[in-house]
Amino acid sequence: MSEQNDMIKVMRLLQFTDSQFPVGTFSFSNGLETASFEGIVKDAKTLKEFARSQSHQAAYSDGVACIHSYRAYKAGDFGKCKEIDRYLYAFKMNDEARLMATRMGKKLAELGVRLYSDNFVKEWLKEINDGETPGMYPVAQGIMFAIAGISEKDLFCSHQYGVINMVLGAALRCVKVSHYDTQLILESLSEDIERLYQEASKMELKDMNAFYPELDILASLHEKGNMRMFMN
Repeated sequence: MSEQNDMIKVMRLLQFTDSQFPVGTFSFSNGLETASFEGIVKDAKTLKEFARSQSHQAAYSDGVACIHSYRAYKAGDFGKCKEIDRYLYAFKMNDEARLMATRMGKKLAELGVRLYSDNFVKEWLKEINDGETPGMYPVAQGIMFAIAGISEKDLFCSHQYGVINMVLGAALRCVKVSHYDTQLILESLSEDIERLYQEASKMELKDMNAFYPELDILASLHEKGNMRMFMN
């Protein structure tokens, strides 16, 4: 029975991490479209550095929120999830980041209600629809992964994979790189994940940081730019 449960958890992890999981990740580029348009990201080398910056920025902000939301669900603390949600929304520097996180968060909550008979996620979606909480994607991830019985470490891995893969998937549409290039980048950046988790898992909400100003500048340019391959 234990082995069967482990296999179910692996299947759920693959399901939630799949690029085809219907929360809208393919609609956003995490600033890559502008970086490509401006010539900042133009090949595999510059793409790797851009993806690493996005990974680190997310680890110390969204990743921390994921972990704390996961723990709050485990503790049955609905109010704490709302606190994390509002804190993360206020933490975001640009409208595009808020738009991406709230749209994807609501989609994930809607899926959660359909996948699981869990009162916590039902109430979470109601609070989003009533405008009582923003409904940020990392918070929904923490809740959903806890419901599914997936470990905190696997949650963080999935979160990081999603951030990196969003950038690499977008790169195949707007940067001169191949699938071989993107897979090599993913393989290389995966080596950072254990260290990032160890650091993020010890951080409090007040310790969240994401000082990569270039990324926020690129996002602000994309909001009013002429690039329209990805949502802004």
